[in-house]
Amino acid sequence: MLAIKIIQRCKHVCVIGSGPGGLYAAQHLIKHGSMKVDVYERLPVPFGLVRYGVAPDHPEVKNVVNSFNKVLSHPNVRFRGNVTIGEDVNLNQLMEAYDAVLLSYGSSEDRKLNIPGEEFVTSARQFVGWYNGLPENSNLQFDLSNSETAFIVGQGNVALDVARILLSPIDKLAKTDIASHALETLSKSRIKRVSVIGRRGPLQVSFTIKELRELIGICPTQFREDDFYGINVDELPRPKKRLVELMINTSKIPLAIHDKYWTLEFLRSPLQITKDNNLKVKFALNQLQNEKVVPVGEEIRNCDIVFRSVGYQGKILFPELPWDERSSIIPNVEGKVSEGIYVTGWLKTGPRGVILNTMSDAFAVAGQILKDLESPSSSKPGLDLNLKKRITSYEDYMKIIEYEKSNGKVTSVQKMLEIIQ
Repeated sequence: MLAIKIIQRCKHVCVIGSGPGGLYAAQHLIKHGSMKVDVYERLPVPFGLVRYGVAPDHPEVKNVVNSFNKVLSHPNVRFRGNVTIGEDVNLNQLMEAYDAVLLSYGSSEDRKLNIPGEEFVTSARQFVGWYNGLPENSNLQFDLSNSETAFIVGQGNVALDVARILLSPIDKLAKTDIASHALETLSKSRIKRVSVIGRRGPLQVSFTIKELRELIGICPTQFREDDFYGINVDELPRPKKRLVELMINTSKIPLAIHDKYWTLEFLRSPLQITKDNNLKVKFALNQLQNEKVVPVGEEIRNCDIVFRSVGYQGKILFPELPWDERSSIIPNVEGKVSEGIYVTGWLKTGPRGVILNTMSDAFAVAGQILKDLESPSSSKPGLDLNLKKRITSYEDYMKIIEYEKSNGKVTSVQKMLEIIQ
């Protein structure tokens, strides 16, 4: 009897976004299934927030790039950079060409304060992009040479990142991969006082103890011991207990006159910002009543620059897909949006958590894709784009990295494309 061997072609998955969510999912797909994966990215280079969001003085966090390099160099994975999804290619084209489409393009917009005078506010997200060399932010201008006092509205890790960059010794920053234009600007900075301000109390801060401990070690603090009055740390879960204990212990250190210092301020919400010789910020003074924020008074404070760091929100690339405005996510059931369409990362969960959370979530969603593609139906061929502009590859990215070893981080798309010609 003639034996017939059935050869099943690889399923073809498309991943939109080359940040941690997308690449962890791609890693899982090629490890546990017979898959081909095309990774699309708006920029000519990969890695999203790992390259452009992680603080330059945190190189250990960027070590995940080693794993991601193995993913992008895998023979079953194609990196396709400099492609704008929604403009260069639409969702229908992707659905026709791929067995599954995984959306993982993150949350790239700011949440707003929605107050009068918000035009005088500086986006922490854009500031982070600026000092990390994100092309769309690298031409921004930040004049810190006439600024002594900075307010940062928000009490998450990004807020502490901004405070740390503003207060770090310039010789320390010079040893990192911070963008050269940012290093030059920060070398002229006169910032001496940084207030990190939150609308709620010490128990509601969202930064981690690692970030807090690092900033305390870099610059003197002036915390108010009264802000922690009545808090019983023994009733708190262990991670929160350690964090609050550190704040309380720091508040007990006698205050001294320092050239630079930073402080945490609680129970304040900005109501209005006006500009004269400097910025005047009107704050509501709050109380927590049954865990609700209730304004009980007002105060006006002067500063030179105000940063907004109250969270990120997603962007609608595909109007035909559902969108939850409040949560800033594409509604989904365990990562599945509809037949053949999936979501992971901040588009799935909202902008929260750290890279470890993103990894676990991406693996779970990739597992769902593998399960859904188990059937022996014919596979789709993928998409061959024919654009007038250059589509970059992983090999192109490696040429850019080689150039950066001698010349510093490349901060413009045009320069990246020149390097790979």
